[in-house]
Amino acid sequence: MTTTLWLTGLPSSGKSTLGRELVNRYQGQRAVQHLDGDVIRREFFPELGFTKEDRIENVRRIGRLAAMLAAQDVLVVVSVIAPFRSARAEVREAHQEAGLNFVEVHVHAPVEVCVERDVKGLYAKAERGEVSGMTGLSDVYEAPTTPEVRVDTSEYGIDECLELIDRALTRAEQDSREVVLR
Repeated sequence: MTTTLWLTGLPSSGKSTLGRELVNRYQGQRAVQHLDGDVIRREFFPELGFTKEDRIENVRRIGRLAAMLAAQDVLVVVSVIAPFRSARAEVREAHQEAGLNFVEVHVHAPVEVCVERDVKGLYAKAERGEVSGMTGLSDVYEAPTTPEVRVDTSEYGIDECLELIDRALTRAEQDSREVVLR
């Protein structure tokens, strides 16, 4: 059974960095695909804005794409803010209904750390009023309450975070194999 690893967190928390590293880790061992939220939105869903409804629709579409790939035996690594618990829950439910694993990874870093890391300058633009609805500042981010794994990128290095995620992936896939064998 193939899995979607859903990395969610504030902008600049380390989701995309971990996503790329996970792909590097698994390439050659299995089919793997990284869906980066910024790239997917820009390339495939440019008509979506940043209203609550558009953010939910963006997550729904990315979730559907992830499930389609996972159903083809591809390990899917999704790096996306996905600020609303309800939208993430719908993606999880759709995966489960399709018999697919869904591992939610909360990539945590305090907003102050995210501001320091911000290579895109989004937090600075938000502070100057050039960007509205900045997740973590002027817009809500509902952190997962029960993710399969939580990695704090302000406390742990990349290798430690990858090991925690790898253990969660192994657990999920082992659990699903046991269910299939029964």
